[in-house]
Amino acid sequence: MAETARRQGGGRPLPPPPRGVNQPPRPKPEPVDREKTCPLLLRVFTKSGGHHTQEDYAVRGKEPKDEVQIYTWKDATLRELTDLVKEVSVAARRRNAKLSFAFVYPDSHGRFIVKEVGQTMSYPNRKQPDDSKTLSELRFEIGDYLDVAIY
Repeated sequence: MAETARRQGGGRPLPPPPRGVNQPPRPKPEPVDREKTCPLLLRVFTKSGGHHTQEDYAVRGKEPKDEVQIYTWKDATLRELTDLVKEVSVAARRRNAKLSFAFVYPDSHGRFIVKEVGQTMSYPNRKQPDDSKTLSELRFEIGDYLDVAIY
């Protein structure tokens, strides 16, 4: 494929398409064997009232201070992450709290993008559509941050 791209593109391979743009749906990933697979470190930044801005992540090493580090796997669901955030955030424990999840990752120019990926309720009366979505289904890549807005 790279050779075809080189011939058509004038000698250079084509860059990969941006995340989530014109990509076919992925097949459902196999579940992770959590006994045999090492977890990843997920840096989670919480904020009441809304998401952090791109500017909050602009300088490496000066990320927002309200960070929680979670060891988890790529098959973790937003419901699992909601329960973990509730352990450390009083605002997330409110009965009517809504949590909005966003991935934070660098674009091709090195600027950070904040992309909303799903919402859950702190104590849902019924199953929410995003509860069962996993990090891998949402195209999380190791090294991305997770920004959680608590409303």
